[in-house]
Amino acid sequence: MIKFDKVVKDYPNGTHALRGVSFEIEDGEFVFLIGPSGAGKSTVEKLIWREEKATSGTVFVDGKNVNELKNKEIPFLRRKIGIVFQDYRLLPQKTVFENVAFALEIVGSDQKEIEKKVPTALSIVGLSKKADAFPSELSGGEQQRTALARAIVNAPDIIIADEPTGNLDPKNSIEIMKLLRAINNKGTTVIVTTHDKNLVDTMNKRVIEINKGVIIRDESNGGYDNEQ
Repeated sequence: MIKFDKVVKDYPNGTHALRGVSFEIEDGEFVFLIGPSGAGKSTVEKLIWREEKATSGTVFVDGKNVNELKNKEIPFLRRKIGIVFQDYRLLPQKTVFENVAFALEIVGSDQKEIEKKVPTALSIVGLSKKADAFPSELSGGEQQRTALARAIVNAPDIIIADEPTGNLDPKNSIEIMKLLRAINNKGTTVIVTTHDKNLVDTMNKRVIEINKGVIIRDESNGGYDNEQ
């Protein structure tokens, strides 16, 4: 479970990113986090994986207050979380296989484990035949699927996808969302931040809407707009 309890996040420049935000996301939920640019969506994500710390209030992930984690404990938290970014963040000098393997290498997996898990992850996202290709040889959709394979290769409890379809055409956007839904159907918690109205309306999942650091709507089976 992810739980925010009266979370406030202020920055030294005077920005009030979050103003007393509270919500719970149960294990296995699929949630869209929406709102205009600067609303606080990215801050919520960063607090979950402890890139940022709350100014006040508490953030719990899997029963632990992440604000109180020691630096040496943060990598163990992040092993439970797979992150997919809008801009893919692939290493250009590494192949698809090597990019996905990198997520295992940084947590100390041995070669035998890498050779078992990477092909499985690539198969899930439909990229088995692209294992030896470099990012520059891939389409945008293929690069995003590589990033998704990298996010799931450690079998995380939580996937956070930050505008995962922002650079994709409608067809590839739908394919990425189908993959995320399939991953969610196997029990993984999925949180997606997006501005894509059509995807949110089509998926009919829980919607948490943030504006100016405040949750203004939390709706199960919601659409992008209030009237949906």
